[in-house]
Amino acid sequence: MMVRPHLEYGNIIWEPHFSLDKQRLERVQHRATTMVPALKDIPYKDRLKKLRLPSLEYRRRRGDMIQVFKILTGRERLQSDLFFVEAKGSSTRGHSYKLTCKN
Repeated sequence: MMVRPHLEYGNIIWEPHFSLDKQRLERVQHRATTMVPALKDIPYKDRLKKLRLPSLEYRRRRGDMIQVFKILTGRERLQSDLFFVEAKGSSTRGHSYKLTCKN
């Protein structure tokens, strides 16, 4: 059974806010990586490297950044001004996407 699709399902809509929930999700991947017999006795971070898997926290952050990019470039049918405010008076390195959150 594939574990990763179940752990990542809906990560754009829902992300755990409490650290305990994040730890529980990461523990599921931790347990799944121990099922590989050759890697069972290796520390978790090393198992992830050998399996070429990023942590779930990294995947959530990456998904968030991709979603923000899609909203800003019009690939999603959402108005960016509902979520973000363009930062005024700030310089960026070659692009105009310096943002602040809308409160």
